Amino acid sequence: MKLIERADYLNRLIDVIDIPDIKVITGVRRSGKSKLMEAFHKYLKSIDCNIIHIKLNLKKYEKLLDADELYNYISNSYISNKNNYLLIDEVQLCTGFEKIINSLYEEEKYDIYLTGSNAFLLSSDLATLFGGRVFEINMYPFSFKEYLLYYPSNDIDSSFNNYFNTSGMAGSYLYRNEKDALSYIQNIVKTTIVKSIVDKYNIKNVDLLKMIYEFLMDNIGNQTSIRNIANKLTSSAYKTNDKTCGAYIDYLCKSFLFYPIQRYDIKGNKYLESDKKYYLSDLGFRRAIIGNRYIDRGHLYENIVVIELLRRGYEVYVGKLYNKEIDFVAIKNGKKIYIQVSDDISNENTFKREINPLMEIKDFYPKILIARTKGETSDYEGIEIVDIARWLLNK
Repeated sequence: MKLIERADYLNRLIDVIDIPDIKVITGVRRSGKSKLMEAFHKYLKSIDCNIIHIKLNLKKYEKLLDADELYNYISNSYISNKNNYLLIDEVQLCTGFEKIINSLYEEEKYDIYLTGSNAFLLSSDLATLFGGRVFEINMYPFSFKEYLLYYPSNDIDSSFNNYFNTSGMAGSYLYRNEKDALSYIQNIVKTTIVKSIVDKYNIKNVDLLKMIYEFLMDNIGNQTSIRNIANKLTSSAYKTNDKTCGAYIDYLCKSFLFYPIQRYDIKGNKYLESDKKYYLSDLGFRRAIIGNRYIDRGHLYENIVVIELLRRGYEVYVGKLYNKEIDFVAIKNGKKIYIQVSDDISNENTFKREINPLMEIKDFYPKILIARTKGETSDYEGIEIVDIARWLLNK
């Protein structure tokens, strides 16, 4: 498989070398966590140090699936006159790994880096597992910029169309035909993400879980009421309730399949709890599971934009201004950006519909309309109009 350097993630790891936290790489299955660990190992080899790199999914480390064996191996590999870097892939395969990692952390002899199954190293569980002494690096599937590193091209527009119609899941690029690539992505959802959720939470009604994630895929970009989902699914086939649906959606988000985006009252500067929007970590999952039905390009472009904003380190919210909606309020370092996302704004009515909510915001933070213009960036009364493909390539 062709490998590209995912420099942003690697640099984040390099920046926290010797910081006294347990570094945990999280993210959806097959997003490249183990490959990042290998790249980090390669970087560490350029400095004078002792590297203890254990891949618990390999046969050669089978004995280390026992907690005592793992601890003894690490202790025996320690070199006292060097910095010791401990890298463990698939750490959850060792029964009782939490106690071992916490013990090694307390010894203050190792700089610790971990990857693991998304069902066992969930963001919400890390503080419980490791007492809050964690630095988390969340990985996402390939960005458009990374896609162009894999498939170099000077034709940005054609490349963006290909990216939109395929996936950021790089493992799918190995397959020579579309059907096999989609089958690979389906397998990630059905046998790794869903199975890990079912096993971890002892879910009995797997069909209901499937109906919920397909419903969310169908409704990307729409405000989603858990009560409405429960009512709709009950009328279709099952008797369910708000509590069950809410729990299942929470599990899907904890597995990094979906990202929930909360609403934000722009005028009142306050967060709203009701009716979140849910976006996929990669649009390839939608295409592999439900195909091309009900395609709203504007909403799917929203999905690409929100994941890119999260990738860039923004807090992201859906903006509410009186009775109007701003697609995203992105916040970083105390500064905001207001963003509308659309498909084709060549029609004057569509353009006005998209631009008017931004014009009603009276503060002086940047305002951007991202659309499929296929042209250079322009300005409309202080609002930046930018093509989505070009925005993705420029921070």
